[in-house]
Amino acid sequence: MPFRSLGLCGFALLMVSAALLLPSISSAKELSNRLGVGFRNAYAYDIPSISTVYYPSSDTAVIGALGIDTEDGSSRSAFSGGLRRIIFKEENMNFHMGGVLTFLSREQSGSSDSGFEMSAIVGGEFFLHGLDSLGFTFETGVGVTNVKKVRFRTLADSPLRAGMIFYF
Repeated sequence: MPFRSLGLCGFALLMVSAALLLPSISSAKELSNRLGVGFRNAYAYDIPSISTVYYPSSDTAVIGALGIDTEDGSSRSAFSGGLRRIIFKEENMNFHMGGVLTFLSREQSGSSDSGFEMSAIVGGEFFLHGLDSLGFTFETGVGVTNVKKVRFRTLADSPLRAGMIFYF
């Protein structure tokens, strides 16, 4: 396989270059100037979040999410923002890549910790035929989390855990 010699960083650089240099295919769902609202749960620790996606153009999106859980003695919160670029389009599916920056906070046993998480992601959003306003997302990638200590991790989320978005 030709990508093995490149390593993970080389492969990521190749994917970013391809996304920026290759034109988009025009047969996918048209999402330009559409706002989507739904849910997301793709952080270092489990916290479902209300998510928004806005496409100012047909291939670039601004994403954000906010999650709060004020459970006594085990509260958590997450606030994230990022960018997504569509790299390949199908009739009922868009493949994307991007980056997300998340600010995290959690309390456990009376101790409170906060920090950030940076993630580089690739994923897809698929739409059921005849239900063009509802998108199901899944993502994979790598992330670095700095809450109490630095942690590197790989990401892999199923369509229902990563998110579901309704577009207006």
